[in-house]
Amino acid sequence: MTLPVTFEDVENAQERLKDKILRTPSVPAPTLGQALGVDLTLKLENLQITGSFKSRGAYVKLSSLSAEERARGVIAMSAGNHAQGVAYHATALGIHSTIVMPAATPFTKVEKTRNYGAQVVQHGDTLAESRDKVEELIAEHGYVLIHPYDDPMIIAGQGTAGLELMQDAGAIDTLVVPIGGGGLISGMAIAARHFNPEIEVIGVQSEQFPSMYAALNDLPPVFGGETLAEGIAVKMPGVMTREICRALVDDIILVNESEIERAVNGCAEHQNLVAEGAGAAGIAAMLKAPERFAGKRVATVICGGNIDQRMLATVLLRGLTRHGRLARLRIDITDQPGTLARVAGLIGRSGANIVEVHHQRMFQDVPIKKAELEVLIETRNPDHVLEIVAALDAAGLKTSVMSNMAMQGQPL
Repeated sequence: MTLPVTFEDVENAQERLKDKILRTPSVPAPTLGQALGVDLTLKLENLQITGSFKSRGAYVKLSSLSAEERARGVIAMSAGNHAQGVAYHATALGIHSTIVMPAATPFTKVEKTRNYGAQVVQHGDTLAESRDKVEELIAEHGYVLIHPYDDPMIIAGQGTAGLELMQDAGAIDTLVVPIGGGGLISGMAIAARHFNPEIEVIGVQSEQFPSMYAALNDLPPVFGGETLAEGIAVKMPGVMTREICRALVDDIILVNESEIERAVNGCAEHQNLVAEGAGAAGIAAMLKAPERFAGKRVATVICGGNIDQRMLATVLLRGLTRHGRLARLRIDITDQPGTLARVAGLIGRSGANIVEVHHQRMFQDVPIKKAELEVLIETRNPDHVLEIVAALDAAGLKTSVMSNMAMQGQPL
């Protein structure tokens, strides 16, 4: 079978990219790997200047344009990583770039794209609606479209991440790659199969947007909903990428929002890595199907690190709560002087730290001479939380745990 992109195309793309992007490291991840039960290697594309692998394909495509095409300027639609990759390299090459982004795109992503030199046009609620504006602007100005994934030069450029990984990481049994439109996994699969025809290539998609999974399994497209992995929230895979994935990808694992969130948290906690939801999707796949990867030499690409800081903070705090290191207690007390100090003393002597206190006495379901305390505390682990509850109960202070500690004993 002749595919639309060859290994030679990926090699040529690597030559084009010399000194234009960071050759990101492929690093062993023993702590995270141990938690997942695998011998793990991470390809750190979150370290690129623009924070994702998208810089690779963007530069390869832009540098291939003729003088006439460069003079016309380029346009792309994107809510984040592709936008920044195109903007950064277009400016470096002296090409005018216009990026159409949905109106609800986070402010930080819009500003980063502008700061890289692009003209940003915000239009529509979704990327599909943004595409209408792209077509209007192409008709009006003659811009050259830089497609995010369904282009041979883009696919070859993304494939250089796989070429570097195979050159740097040694023997790998299984390659796990997030899938949005399919450009990254297509290029990486081409490179990986060249070095090791027997390597298992597994894609990962969000359960909310299983577009490539549906296409390869002849299922009707079903998509929608909020996802932490917005970088792979693609409704329609590419024609070329679909062909390559059908030929080279062994399986696609669908992951849910909890698994994606735990993966982002695990990257931060176990490897000190900032990964966006899509960037951590490979880790989420190992959480979803641990038996599939147990004992294998697995590599995955942390394909992006452009996560909103507020969202990252929320993920980390929720991770502490899941593992019983941050707990919210509800304590029934007598509403009289000294009781709050007594509670604080008991918690302090138990070795916990009080982060927040809310004193409730106004609602009518609380007896007139009683009050409720809601206390947020820092603890060592779930057993420590239970020790504190027991100490409070023993002191006559009825206490219940309001937070969820369901992840005790599970990885990440």
